[in-house]
Amino acid sequence: MSFQKQVIIDCRGHLLGRLASSVAKELLNGQQVVCLRAEDINISGSLYRAKLKYANFKRKHTNSNPRHGPFHQRAPAKILWRTVRGMVPHKTARGAAALDRLKCFEGIPHPFDRKKRMVVPQALKVLRLRPERRFCKLGDLASEFGWKHKDLIKRLEDQRKVKSEAFHKKKTAATRARSDAVKKVKVSAEDQKILEAAGFA
Repeated sequence: MSFQKQVIIDCRGHLLGRLASSVAKELLNGQQVVCLRAEDINISGSLYRAKLKYANFKRKHTNSNPRHGPFHQRAPAKILWRTVRGMVPHKTARGAAALDRLKCFEGIPHPFDRKKRMVVPQALKVLRLRPERRFCKLGDLASEFGWKHKDLIKRLEDQRKVKSEAFHKKKTAATRARSDAVKKVKVSAEDQKILEAAGFA
C-alpha cells in the first residue's frame, strides 16, 4: 500500500490471518488503518473447526483470578484487533503506538460510508483459498460465542446499502450527463488554440 493519511479497508471476503499480517506491517510503518465489516472476514476451515479452536482458547485463563486475563473477546472487530496485536510488538512503545493507529468496526459506520474503501489482494479468500476448501465467517463464530449484535448490524447494513445504491445511481447519472455535455459542446477555432496551449485539448 502506498502511504496515505488513512487507509480504509473493507474486510469482507478477506482471510483473517493474511489480512492481519498486512495490516500489522502497515501499522508498524506508520500508516493509519481502519478496518470495516469485520463480521464478514473469512477463516479457512469449517465453522466446527473454528469453534473447537476458540473453545480451546476460551479455557485459558489465570487460575487464581480469571479477571487478570487472558481476555476472550466476542465481537468480530475485537477478535480482528487481537489477531493484529499478536503480530505487533505491543509491549514496546513502538508497538503500542502502532496499535493506536488501528481502528476496527463491524459494519460501515457513518464517516466511513462516504469514503473510498480498498481491499488487500494478497489476503482475499477468492485468490488464496481453493474453491473446494471449507471456510467460515468471523461473524458466525462470534455469535456462537456470545456476540449479540449480529441482527442489529445486518439491519443497519441493509439500510446503508439502500442509501449507497441511490447515491451510486445519482453519481453515474451525473457522470453520464457531464460526458454527454462535453461531447455536444462546440468550441470556436481560436478558443481551441487557447485550450491546446493550456494543455486541455
